[in-house]
Amino acid sequence: MRRSPSFLLCLTALAGLTLAACGASRDAPVFNGVKFRSDVRASKEDRASFVATVRNAAPALEGAVLAAEYEGVRYCITYIGNSDIQWRVGPDTPPAQLVASDGTLSLRGRCAG
Repeated sequence: MRRSPSFLLCLTALAGLTLAACGASRDAPVFNGVKFRSDVRASKEDRASFVATVRNAAPALEGAVLAAEYEGVRYCITYIGNSDIQWRVGPDTPPAQLVASDGTLSLRGRCAG
């Protein structure tokens, strides 16, 4: 059965979109060989201040810190327009001073704008 050129073009475009979607997963970044579940939260009153959290941080703390920093930078670029962050508890905080409760790491910062 012969297919029309427009059908083949649509099929090719659909295949390309499917492959692009596979690579665009929110969990795609890997830090020190580990994928971390992470999130960023900010209040509606002060969107510049945020908390970046990473779950199950204890087994690979260094990678978890990188994942939280990534989320903070991504948040600031998305909502403020640049990647400058003033960290209260951040990637330069000594590991012994990082707060991790129930295996969750939380970095706190403010987008500088």
